[in-house]
Amino acid sequence: MTTIFPRASGILLHPTSLPGRYGIGDLGEWATTFVDWLAEAGQSYWQILPLGPTSYGDSPYQTLSALAGNTLLISLDKLAENGWLTEDDLADVPDFPIYWVDFGPVIEYHQQMLAKAYQGFKAHAAESERTAFANWCQANAGWLDDYALFAALKNAHGGRPWTEWPVGEGLRDPQALEAARAKHAEAIEERRFLQWQFAVQWSAVKTYANSKGIRLIGDIPIFIAHDSSDVWANRDLFYLDEKGMPTVVAGVPPDYFSVTGQRWGNPLYRWDKLKKTGYRWWLERIKAVLGQVDIARVDHFRGFAGYWEIPASEPTAVIGQWVDGPGTDFFQVVQDELGKLPIIAEDLGVITPEVVALRDQFELPGMRILQFAWGGAAKENHFLPHNHIQNCVVYTGTHDNNTTLGWYLGGEADEASKQYITDYVGHDIQEPHWDMIRLGMMSVANTFVMPLQDVFGFGEDTRMNTPGKESGNWGWRVGPEWFESDARHRLAHMTHIFARWPEA
Repeated sequence: MTTIFPRASGILLHPTSLPGRYGIGDLGEWATTFVDWLAEAGQSYWQILPLGPTSYGDSPYQTLSALAGNTLLISLDKLAENGWLTEDDLADVPDFPIYWVDFGPVIEYHQQMLAKAYQGFKAHAAESERTAFANWCQANAGWLDDYALFAALKNAHGGRPWTEWPVGEGLRDPQALEAARAKHAEAIEERRFLQWQFAVQWSAVKTYANSKGIRLIGDIPIFIAHDSSDVWANRDLFYLDEKGMPTVVAGVPPDYFSVTGQRWGNPLYRWDKLKKTGYRWWLERIKAVLGQVDIARVDHFRGFAGYWEIPASEPTAVIGQWVDGPGTDFFQVVQDELGKLPIIAEDLGVITPEVVALRDQFELPGMRILQFAWGGAAKENHFLPHNHIQNCVVYTGTHDNNTTLGWYLGGEADEASKQYITDYVGHDIQEPHWDMIRLGMMSVANTFVMPLQDVFGFGEDTRMNTPGKESGNWGWRVGPEWFESDARHRLAHMTHIFARWPEA
């Protein structure tokens, strides 16, 4: 009997972290090479972070659109194969770092190359390609037209948020928008073209991955950025004042990561308005993501049961209140529309019985983080392996955690925790990352996912994100030489031992 979550394992790696000569991972050769590596290692999943177009801070959790793609991921080599870039265009590549994304120079270079590719498309595209482009634009007009106009206007206004644009454009006066569409027609069409190419290239990666038995796990952040085409085009669905500024914002109260909590700053939904539309905006969003991936991790799932509402005037998340989310009604509508939900519930943080009940009502697997396991009562700490259940997803750590080696050696794991781990595994710890991987592999949980850093035994300098840290995140890249290491064979052997190897 097949299930959405058979016993299997996989790797967490955002595509920006792949190797490549253009300063950032992309959807070209290294994406398919990584898929091959996963298959050879017996893995069944490739988990990624949100794929949207990033902005200030480069966070994939604060994107300019919930539905558009990050055009930095477009493979320039594939554009050249199409004949829209030349060998000369790509001959003089800046000396980008191998192990880090230097976002400023990378963005500048890629924007130049993508603009050239658009001109190349206009000059050299075959009629069949032009037809495919036009058909794709028509099929995606529901979100694409707003996003392309938003992105063109944002660029025309020096990158400023939409609340700082001229009032007519910022607050979407019909006459002002009509004039803007005429004035920026070329820039709008270029952005449509780039979104089409992102979609084409991502679809090719997904098709290849699925052909190799690899399923993709995507990510749906519950909240979206204020400075996004979604909020700009749907102001009535959010708590905003007459100028478009949030009156209340999202975050979480003080927790493991921060003594002042996390003030994310995202505008909060008007769930009453969304309900009256049958949650149409959300349904379209979920459908779009599930068109890109096979399974979606819903970030901050607990926000659907109840969310932390912070007055927009507050500088931290300390002052706020819990407000009921849409709960069962929302997920019932989604399930009625889409069927049994291929969703992972990110149920970390302050979890109440209401959150657990909502998760379990729809049989959604929650998350267990092994780095969180080594404290509290052995019978009650559900992160400990002996307390795992089948319907959950175990991680050594997530993109928000230190690497396992960095966590163990850098002081986050105190001496009592280290002794607990030693007693738990029954031997002195020499390779903390492999001991954690073994515990995850042997868990009764159906699904186990490891950040690639843990497989290679990388330290704190390869951490993807530190919550609350405003800069220096999201930039880690893996060097190409590591895919030739023995780690693949070791991972494959362990995957076999613990019966996570995909069935033929």
